[in-house]
Formats: sequence, C-alpha cells, structure tokens
Amino acid sequence: MRTLVVWCPDWPVVAAGLPATVPAAVLAGGEVLACSPAARASGVRRGMRRRDAQARCPELRLVERAPQVEAQRFDDVLEALEELTPGVAPIRPGLCALRVPPRYYGGERETAAVLAERIVELGVWDVRCGIADGVFAAEHAARRALTQDVWIVPPGGSADFVGELGIDVVEDVALADLLRRLGVRTLGAFARLAPGDVRTRFGDTGALLHRLARGEDPQPVARRQAPPELVTGTAFEPPLETSEAAVFSLRTTAEQCVETLAQHGLVVTAVRIEVDSGDTTVQSRTWRHPAWFDAPALLDRLRWQLAAAGDDRSAWREGIGAVRFVPEETSSVGEHADTLFGSGPDAKVEAGAARVQALAGPEAVQVLRPQGGRGPGDQVHAAPWGERVPVARPAERPWPGQIPAPAPATVFASPNQAAVAGAEGQRILVTARGAVSADPSRFRVSAAEPWQQVAAWAGPWPADERWWDEASARRVARFQVVGVDGRAWLLVLDGDTWFTEARYD
Repeated sequence: MRTLVVWCPDWPVVAAGLPATVPAAVLAGGEVLACSPAARASGVRRGMRRRDAQARCPELRLVERAPQVEAQRFDDVLEALEELTPGVAPIRPGLCALRVPPRYYGGERETAAVLAERIVELGVWDVRCGIADGVFAAEHAARRALTQDVWIVPPGGSADFVGELGIDVVEDVALADLLRRLGVRTLGAFARLAPGDVRTRFGDTGALLHRLARGEDPQPVARRQAPPELVTGTAFEPPLETSEAAVFSLRTTAEQCVETLAQHGLVVTAVRIEVDSGDTTVQSRTWRHPAWFDAPALLDRLRWQLAAAGDDRSAWREGIGAVRFVPEETSSVGEHADTLFGSGPDAKVEAGAARVQALAGPEAVQVLRPQGGRGPGDQVHAAPWGERVPVARPAERPWPGQIPAPAPATVFASPNQAAVAGAEGQRILVTARGAVSADPSRFRVSAAEPWQQVAAWAGPWPADERWWDEASARRVARFQVVGVDGRAWLLVLDGDTWFTEARYD
C-alpha cells in the first residue's frame, strides 16, 4: 500500500484561532514560527524577529506559541480522519500520514479529495496532500501541492522525486551545512555516494538520510492507537450518607484505576475526582501529584475533597450517589521507574509529606517556588505539596526595580521599622529621580536594636508598586546595607519611613 501525507500549513496560526484574512503570526523565542497568508502578503516571513515583522506589517497580530493547544486542536483532525480510514499516524501537529486504501474511495486522488474536504469542514483553511511510496517522499510531495490539492509521485518514482530536492530539506542543520561545503547540493548527489563511505563519514544519521535519498523509506506508517477508556468509578444504590463510607467503598475502584493504567504502561499525574449527589455532579476537583498517584494517594485526595464540604449530612442532602476518577494527565511508567538503587530518600520524603497531609490536611505541607516580583516577599509562591498551581507572576518577565542576586535568606513577615542617618545625623531620603540625599553613615534595623556604623551599602533600587491602584500605590526604594558587625540587611524606604525587609545570612 502507498503512503498519503496530510499537511496543514501554518498550523500554529490555525490552532490559535486566527483567520487567514488577518495578518497574524505566532512567535517562538522572539522569532516568527508561522504566519497567516495575509501576513506573508505583507512581507512577513518565518524566522523574522518580532521587530522586523512589525516593521513590515504594522497591523500584525502577534501571539505566543502554545504547543499544547496545537496538539489538542490537531487531535480533532486525527479523529475526523479516523472516521474515514483507520491507521492514521501523527507525525507532529499539522502533519500526519496514513496508508492509502487502494479502491475504497475510487483511487488515490479521490481518497485525498475526501480527506481534504473533511478537514476543511473543521475550519482549516489550507490542506495539502502528498502520495508516494514512503513517508519522506510523501511529505515533500505534499509541500509541492497547491491548496486543497494533492501531488502524486508515481509508484517506484520516489527516488527520482527525492533526488531533485535540495540538501536544505535535511532537518539536521549541521549535516546539511557540511554536505553543502563538500559540494553536495541535492539529495540525488548524496544518494550517488557509496553507502559504506556515508556511514563511515556521517554515522547513523547520515546513513538514514542516504537511504531516504535513494527512495528507501525504512519508516513504516505506525497506526495511531485511540486512547483507552481510563475513567473508573462506582455508583452507590442506595446513596451513602457519610464520606468515610464512600472512601472505604472505593478502595477497590482506586486500585482498579491504577491497575488499568499500568496495563497500558501509564501512570496518572493529574486526576479529576467527580462526586455525584442525586442526578447532578455536586463536586469536581483536579488533583496533581509531584510523582504519580497510587491507590492510597487517590483515596487520600477523595477524603480531603469530601471533607472540604464540611458536615457530610448537610453537604450531601441526597447522599453520595457516585464517584469517578478521571485521569487528566498521564505519562509513561518508564519515566517514573526507580533507579538501579531504588528511589532513595525522595520516596521517604514523599511518603512523609503524604502522611502529614493525611493527618493534618492538604494545606499542612507547603512547597515554595520562585515567582516574579520586586520585593523578596513577592518572589515566593507557596502551594500545597503535590499541587502544581501555576504561579501568578512568571519570574522570567522583566521586573523593574527588582534587587539583584543573591536573594536574602530570611524575609520578615512583618517588616520592622528601621532608621538610617547620614554622617551629620540627617535623615536619608530618596528623590523621585532616584537620587540619595546623603550617603548612609549609620543605621538600626529596629527600635530594639542599637545604632551601628555602615560598613558598605548599595542602592537604591526604586520602584513604583501598584501604580494602577490609587488606594494601594506606593513608591519605595530598597538598599542593601552591611553593618560593622558583618551582618547584611535589606532596608526599604517607603515614603519617608524606613523598614527592615529581610536579612542576608
């Protein structure tokens, strides 16, 4: 059977929901990854920097790449194709391959037309198909096809077709550059080299490319396996009246959920627990685990979820009618397998944290992660252990006025009122332009601490915080100060009042 490749150009733009008539581009690492036809008509090209693209097209709409959204949207395309023909093999979002049914739709061109029409019905504006003896040749045939059309390479003609391609089609940039410097400009010229010499000089990567250049595609189309039904649950008739009875009754169900995943070589890292009372779902929450869920961990999350509703009898007026475990994120069991010497102290830490949470509740164990912010107290995000809660302020964004590394070791929950004076005892202030009225000479970190001389200082780092909210807006300036006793402090001037915000250890 022959191979058909379906290619959806500009898939990142399509997945972002941007129409073809609007000048739009998807960015990755500050460069244009894909752009709409309207943007290309204005001179925008893939690989351009953001500034250059906006200079070519001032009305250009820019969005950041979302790989997960691209994969989810393309899954709809795969499901639509599987309704027409089995054995669809995704290559990457926007590109997939399948075997051509020899006579089912009347022929190769008719098959491509049926598949393209089905994808267009999903709102994809550009679909192109290529048919050849192998995946590699069929993909490049699809790239030559016109919009909603097919390029067919005759049977046995893949070698001649591939031989005309330039060496730039090689995904390995370093190998393509080396071949170009050696005078090899096309895949056909590369195919004429001796296979033994190619393997000796270029290794396995070069040997694979050499086979593709000769029209020998060693990569068969692997069928996409539909995800198994992994949802497990139990219905109670009559409904249960207490949460403890529900947790006890679901022990076997939780073990079945873990075992079903294991049969498919998977573990669950995020699970949604749905609880029904009567005919409606009264509670649904997604729980995440830093490693993966086993049956006791699932039951612990169910217990916490039911306990969060308060008094059982008032929360479940019609009783607990059903509970379901719905896996939302899974990964291969091989990614979480123990090392040769076991999981070591990590397993003990996880077991201890889970035990404390089981006794005191999920909020009893907190995990700290860095996040964006100007002050040291704003740069720490606390979340319950096992919960992958996204931080509200990404640390990679610019934060004007942020103090440089290293970060202070101790951040005070309530800053102590401090004092800073100059050589003549005058108060130290900072102007609106960030100028210091005088060099700090002595300071004290709180009213209970004595004054001491300043051995070294750095700053200020001024910042206008919450300037958009008139009620809570403030202008602060932070200083790093080292006393003669060797201790270092982070002092902040808020208006005309000094505070000790943190200590360096």
